Amino acid sequence: MAGTPSARGAPITDKRQLVEWFEAGNKPPAQWRIGTEHEKFAFALEDFRRLPYDGPRGIRALLEGLTRFGWEPVVEHGNPIALTKGECNISLEPGGQFELSGAPLESIHQTCDELNSHLAEVKTVCAELGAGMIGVGFDPKWRRADIPWMPKGRYKIMRDYMPKRGTLGLDMMTRTCTVQVNLDYGSEADMVKKFRVSLALQPIATALFAASPFTEGKPNGFKSYRSWIWTDTDPDRCGILPFVFEPGMGFERYVDYLLDVPMYFVFRDGDYIDASGQSFRDFLEGKLPALPGELPALGDFSDHVSTVFPEVRLKRYLEMRGADGGPWRRLCALPALWVGLLYDELPLDAAYDLVKDWTLAEHDYLRREVPRRGLDLPFRARSLRDVALDVLAMAREGLRRRARMGGMAEDESHFLDTLFGIAGSGRTLADELLEQYTDRWAGDIDPIYREHAY
Repeated sequence: MAGTPSARGAPITDKRQLVEWFEAGNKPPAQWRIGTEHEKFAFALEDFRRLPYDGPRGIRALLEGLTRFGWEPVVEHGNPIALTKGECNISLEPGGQFELSGAPLESIHQTCDELNSHLAEVKTVCAELGAGMIGVGFDPKWRRADIPWMPKGRYKIMRDYMPKRGTLGLDMMTRTCTVQVNLDYGSEADMVKKFRVSLALQPIATALFAASPFTEGKPNGFKSYRSWIWTDTDPDRCGILPFVFEPGMGFERYVDYLLDVPMYFVFRDGDYIDASGQSFRDFLEGKLPALPGELPALGDFSDHVSTVFPEVRLKRYLEMRGADGGPWRRLCALPALWVGLLYDELPLDAAYDLVKDWTLAEHDYLRREVPRRGLDLPFRARSLRDVALDVLAMAREGLRRRARMGGMAEDESHFLDTLFGIAGSGRTLADELLEQYTDRWAGDIDPIYREHAY
């Protein structure tokens, strides 16, 4: 969700320009890359409280401390709110969740090297500040009122607007963490096929990566409460997008969807202008109440694209958004899952054959029940665990066929081992955490910060 505003670029005079903006993402397979993003909660070691922005043990100090490693600050009204280094970015979610947006890389081996380097840098600075970081899907201890907000203009607008559209939007902003991977497409037809497969199978990723069973120190009845949060955040911009599975799906159909999603803001001269609830279609006609008489530029459209939050999001690549944040090995496993499925025709065709006759009712059933029941959910006379094992086998075949070798002469398929272990046993991180909470921790949530920190 975090990000910096796009350069304005050319003015929009025709809807066709918006379609062409997506078409510019088409790439031949030799240029397909892997971009991994992950968020984590930063906390003080002494009391496990989430870090404020200011102060000697704050997010600002953490950002400034990382500049020794070559990161350059991005400043908004005098406050560093992000860092950049080459094609990588570090940004802040509304409650100070710390996000790495990785560079577009050629292999999962490189992705893991990038993640390892990032976490080593973060741990170095955190140790000096008396802070730590943990990867789970939902804040296990703190109330929304306990969490400080970051000084980013777009978040103030979203904070005011979210409660008008759902009851859990502010929890999404301040108390959730995810890991996602961004992958390329070769053509409109390739995008549609990948979109349909990945959207249908996001509940599999949600189940495998489930890691948010606690709210305010107690079990919440979910395996992935983070995933459930999105079902009551904003119906205009979240969900499974039924039109993706319908005839006629393509870049223009997705543009039409975006034009019907209410806006949040427009960025001008270093400030975010509140346009919440207003129409981008009106903007195209120079009738936006926030900027009367002004036409949008392509940068405005790019910013608007970043304010929709379906389970799979189309930009000039596809974002897989269904997984909870988690420990290091599972951060590498997420790109392995989706690269294995989507970057080779054989597993992509097999996955498409698996999901092509799933009904809208079944998609909705999976989306609503998986957050609570995870791999135990019955589906088509089987369990979701059985489906997950089939999907993982497809992904493993795809990674083996890619044959991208690492330093130990291993291909990328070994990054799936942790997921095969989860699906084979039926025990997710959520299940393990609940068992630890009940047994060793004796109903005390605090040990999660000592035992599961990075």
